[in-house]
Amino acid sequence: MKKKFPAVLMILHILVLGVLIPTYLLSDRKNTVLNTLILSVVTLILICVIYTIIYSKNSMRRISKMNQHLESSAAEFMNSLPAPVAVIDDNRQFVWYNQIFAEKIGLGQDVYGLELEGFVKIDMNMLLKDGTAICPMNGSIYNVTAEKFDKNDMSFLVLYFHDDTSYYTVKKRMDESHPNVVIINIDNYDDIMQNAKESEKAQASVETEKLIENFMSKTNGFIKKTSSNTFFAVLENHHINEIIDSKFKILDAARNIKISGKYSLTFSIGVGQGASSLAESEKFARQCLDMALGRGGDQAVVKTDNGYRFFGGVSNGVEKRSRSKTRIIANALQDLIMNSDKIFIMGHRFGDLDSVGAACGLAGAISLVGKPVYIAVDRTKNLASNLIDIVDEETGGDLFITPSAAESMIAQNDLLIIVDTHNKDYVESRALYEKSKNIVVIDHHRKNVNFIDNAVIFHHEPYASSASEMVTELLEYFNYDGEEKLMNCHADALLAGIMLDTKNFVMRTGVRTFEAAAFLKKLGADTVAVKLLFSNSIDSYRRKTQIVASAKIHNNCAIAAADFKSDDIRLVAPQAADELLGITDVDASFVIYKTGSTLNISARSLGALNVQVIMEQLGGGGHQTMAAAQLEGISVEDAVKSLIYAIDECRKNAENTQ
Repeated sequence: MKKKFPAVLMILHILVLGVLIPTYLLSDRKNTVLNTLILSVVTLILICVIYTIIYSKNSMRRISKMNQHLESSAAEFMNSLPAPVAVIDDNRQFVWYNQIFAEKIGLGQDVYGLELEGFVKIDMNMLLKDGTAICPMNGSIYNVTAEKFDKNDMSFLVLYFHDDTSYYTVKKRMDESHPNVVIINIDNYDDIMQNAKESEKAQASVETEKLIENFMSKTNGFIKKTSSNTFFAVLENHHINEIIDSKFKILDAARNIKISGKYSLTFSIGVGQGASSLAESEKFARQCLDMALGRGGDQAVVKTDNGYRFFGGVSNGVEKRSRSKTRIIANALQDLIMNSDKIFIMGHRFGDLDSVGAACGLAGAISLVGKPVYIAVDRTKNLASNLIDIVDEETGGDLFITPSAAESMIAQNDLLIIVDTHNKDYVESRALYEKSKNIVVIDHHRKNVNFIDNAVIFHHEPYASSASEMVTELLEYFNYDGEEKLMNCHADALLAGIMLDTKNFVMRTGVRTFEAAAFLKKLGADTVAVKLLFSNSIDSYRRKTQIVASAKIHNNCAIAAADFKSDDIRLVAPQAADELLGITDVDASFVIYKTGSTLNISARSLGALNVQVIMEQLGGGGHQTMAAAQLEGISVEDAVKSLIYAIDECRKNAENTQ
């Protein structure tokens, strides 16, 4: 209407002023008929114009009244909505809100002009990005949606608060009652019970079942004994969370059960939380149990979105006396070797005597069965260069190759054996690992999250002293056609690896460790030649004593920082950490040193303090008595502060579990 009436009026004005009036003035005045006709038309047109003007004004007046009525109705409608509604401006300040918002959100308070984020708990970034966000307020949970509109160069945001409290209450109840599978395993039950009396076995069984029944009595779940050392339980989420909050006190209670008055029972627990079904929960529980056993047992493991959470792990792993598993793996490994065209062996980056020694011993055995074998090693970044030179000279110089050469040589039907590590990020060559189709892992380190999960054989024994000990036991079950035996240099290499990780048969030694050393001695291992592999230059010795002299004691821990750079710092720093353990009342030692832009921490312990737990807090790992960590983008001072905090936390947690 607004556009049509002005156009009609304009046409009528042109017709009157431009045509009819000039015609009337120029016409013959005597022609009364024509004049009368013209005047009649003009009069008619003028009447139409006047009527049109009056009609237009009345229409505009009616439209204006209608708009006002609609605006008033919309405001009344918004104000009477059964859900809270508010409007905020560009500064995120309240400029309008309805009555129910004032009652439920504002609780009677006048919020006009207040900032939104200072009044309600809401993530504005998520709200603007996704158009919706969760807002807990006054005991209710609201799902807030936003609608943006612009008017008169001003921008407003309309917020609609949908009360979803009932939904979240039901969801919380469903989550809390969601069932989870829990697997409890008694560590080394058969080995511990092997020499126990029948009465002692019965007593231990009764005490164990009473402990587990007491553990389950505080829940509404159920448990079933599936074997002499394994229990399956199904628990609801809220009971699992309570057990997690208590840090699995059942682990501490289990250690009080002793067999023959000296052997303590320990549990390994896998919790299948976060699964969508019972089948998936059982799968998660088994994965967690494998992780717990791979880390030495006596701990509980819970799977999370970011990996695993660990509880316990304060006891030393109990050595397995049975070698049936070793014999089975040795036979399977030899079959794999015989069915492969070439065999490649590699250890971890910056290989040591254990890594290189295990590789050399395994390579010697493989060469005896007539298969081509190569050890991939970076000689420029290796701590066992003396051993490599000796073995290279004894074997003819074609055993060790560079990782890049191995990458170009490996084929579809070749076998890669990884020793002394099971972490994908620590292998000598990640590219060689990714290119390999058939992989075998032989390692003794406690299992971590980023383990190699595509191995054909994963021989992991955290109770073993070293990878060299594990390889030695495997070689005892290898079958050779001829009467040849392992070369002396290979036996020396394996013995050197055992001596390195046991600190000359002091740490982490068991019956099987000495049996492996005796077997190597029978093969011709020379203890004097092995001892010479540990010798240092006078300059290296001075650097080691310099680190030891700079140590400070904190909470029965010796902490030293090497403020100098040297080519042999990776060799000297661990030796200094070993040396610091000889100080009175020192339970653990830590040496911080720098390589490039990376800060390294070498940790050692006599067993009273679990250095693996401390290093895991800093992103590292290892064993209870030997661990390490690497820190990026941090100063030495900050590294010392982080280390001290981790030590104090470990001490505090250990006190809470006693």
